[in-house]
Amino acid sequence: MTTRVFKFGGRAQGAAALPAAITAAAAQAQVVVVHGGGDEVSAMQRRLGLEPQFIGGRRVTSEADLDVVRMLLSGSVNKRLVAHLLTAGARAVGISGEDGGLLTARVTDSAFGRVGRDVIADPALLRDLLAAGWLPVVSPLARDRDSADGLGLNVNGDDAATAIAVALHADELCFVADVDGVLEAGQRIPRLDPAGIHDLASRGIAQGGMLAKLEAAVAALEAGVGAIRIGTLDLLHDPQAGTTIVPAVSAT
Repeated sequence: MTTRVFKFGGRAQGAAALPAAITAAAAQAQVVVVHGGGDEVSAMQRRLGLEPQFIGGRRVTSEADLDVVRMLLSGSVNKRLVAHLLTAGARAVGISGEDGGLLTARVTDSAFGRVGRDVIADPALLRDLLAAGWLPVVSPLARDRDSADGLGLNVNGDDAATAIAVALHADELCFVADVDGVLEAGQRIPRLDPAGIHDLASRGIAQGGMLAKLEAAVAALEAGVGAIRIGTLDLLHDPQAGTTIVPAVSAT
């Protein structure tokens, strides 16, 4: 059976059509949902007197911030999305990347604090859930592989989705955002290879969150994920929607 991994950014999660679209997709394939929720995390940080910080589109996470991230992402955001999916008829179940050792990561740059990179997924729990007909909804936190106590880490949702897609040998990985795809001068780029991504980054066209998605897409492509696309909710039902990330063309 086809396996599809969908990563939804916080803004994309607000689409009224999202629960029905995911439910319809899950009726045709095995689906795993990975969600973000950065805007809500930032809002809660400010309410608590903490100022959100980012480097290159990736969140800096202090020890205090990690408690907020876990509370918002694994708590309210995850459970709200699961509730909407259950109402739409999906057999949704919410889990954290920390559950069952699903996601592990390492701190590779102390400037980011409790943020994990080099994310690895153990697909055992997801395979069990999918085999039983569940639709897993995953919050992007991980266990620290370098911690004897298994301390938690915040991981970028795009990195989490990529690791899960790789571990499941997914047929498709979709990064669902609030834009039609990768844009240049307001126009969607239908297909993009690693060289094109490097060009967009060097010219400052791809930056912040979009650059993080493109970096994750290249990693997924190199690890053998069947297809990677970036775009709106239309990705779930329209195979032509969004920007498709393709391998580099080999020189002959």
